[in-house]
Amino acid sequence: MRADEPATILTVAKTAGVSKTTASDALRGSGRVSEETRARVMEAADALGYVPNGSARHLRRASTGTIGLHVPEVLTRSSYYMSFVFGVVQGAADNDYDVTLITSGRRTPRVDGLVLGDPLGDDPIVAKLMDAGLPTVTCERFTGSGQADGVVRSEHAEMLGRLMDHLRASGATRPALIVAGDVSDWAASVHRGFRDWCARHGVDPLVRTVPFDCPAGEVHQAARELLALEPHIDALVCGPAGSATDLLPLLREEGRDLLRREEASDLRSEEGRDLLHREGGRHLLLASCVDSPAMQLADPPITAIDLRPRQAGVRCAELLFDLLSGTASAGTERIHPIDLTLRASTRGS
Repeated sequence: MRADEPATILTVAKTAGVSKTTASDALRGSGRVSEETRARVMEAADALGYVPNGSARHLRRASTGTIGLHVPEVLTRSSYYMSFVFGVVQGAADNDYDVTLITSGRRTPRVDGLVLGDPLGDDPIVAKLMDAGLPTVTCERFTGSGQADGVVRSEHAEMLGRLMDHLRASGATRPALIVAGDVSDWAASVHRGFRDWCARHGVDPLVRTVPFDCPAGEVHQAARELLALEPHIDALVCGPAGSATDLLPLLREEGRDLLRREEASDLRSEEGRDLLHREGGRHLLLASCVDSPAMQLADPPITAIDLRPRQAGVRCAELLFDLLSGTASAGTERIHPIDLTLRASTRGS
């Protein structure tokens, strides 16, 4: 820490040899902190001249005490973005900062820095914010012109490959993907991961793209087109958040329609019965690229990639504060780990 730089909760924590959360609890008199630890934190704060009152400290630094946050308009309908927002707020609170949600690019926001959640390359608001001259962190890379000072990203293509390996092990031989357009780095990575997997396994990639923020009707249409193009699809991966649960009624309906057509053709062989079994809707494997409570509560529960959005929000805020304090340099990228949650919807027949 430079001599003229005010102490932060992070520097107090490092000096006392405790976590940031423990230091905050000790200074606030909350949490399960031993008296010995509390005394050590208080001693470190006193030695560093730490000012626990956030407003006073921000005035001393001639800062706003606020960071700006922008996410795509799907916020109101997506549990992913709501969790991400809570994560950014948590990370800001740990540093005695407030968060302002930015919905317009008409003027430069009065904030110390910016967090842009999954910025879309064609979003005019994002383009203006990127040109605002403020320290900026993006969750996933920005696909438009301009470069953020810091990036928190995940290995989506690699995780999509893991999901496809699981579907293959569960018996799928003809997978298909519905994915948002490549205006976001996340969607582009998912798309790339699917095509790379198909190339490795000699499978013709069946893909339909939809707008990043599209209504359920457009996802239904994409699914209908895929099923009409290739009736033998036995696994469907849904990119847009919430689209997998939206498709459940349609897939059941499409399954019954397929069954009636096959029954009408009087297909009675063992091979035909096996085809009916697989195409009847009951054993189509279904997975989502975004997990949510709706995926857990669906019937059947849907296999999904857990993007851990709240933790992603925290990590974005942490990187922004590291940039503001000088402990991270411009161009820093950090990997945010994600996971695959297997559920009944991809259980092989």
